[in-house]
Amino acid sequence: MSSSLTVRRIAADQGATLRELRTASLRDAPYAFDETLEEALSEKAETFDAAAARYAESEAAATFILYTEGHPAGLIGAYFDETPEHKAFVCALWVAPAVRHLRGGELLVNTASVWLAEGGASEIHAWIADANRNAMRFYSALGFGPGGEHQPIARVPQEWQTLLVRSVKPGHTAPH
Repeated sequence: MSSSLTVRRIAADQGATLRELRTASLRDAPYAFDETLEEALSEKAETFDAAAARYAESEAAATFILYTEGHPAGLIGAYFDETPEHKAFVCALWVAPAVRHLRGGELLVNTASVWLAEGGASEIHAWIADANRNAMRFYSALGFGPGGEHQPIARVPQEWQTLLVRSVKPGHTAPH
């Protein structure tokens, strides 16, 4: 990976950066996310400010931002669900097209996975739209495989998504 890429957890004051990256991701790949560009654009700045503050401090959910040469160029969400199993997920991965060749997506997924593993996760899950073949190949290359669940996508129920899963060592810094 390029030494010009870094990943940091979002800071509480980065609501504007979160909004910028979220709207860029929806312009680039509107089919890949749980909201529409119109929904994101209609949100008040305070909504993104509150989300950034929450994801900067929460022990249950985080957002990580990819930087290239100091400029925001991607993001990923990571969270523990509220089920008794306390499943760990990565979600909403996006990397700016101009820097995808630098493997920033891999860096984001691995950084989020480390955070989840440090929180006790032994498996990392990701829901991926079946039609998003690039994402399926990407996650497969990172060691994710079928998680045994398949369901309609809530906002487009005629389309389906598959749960992918990868093992990690709880409390350790690298997937296995």
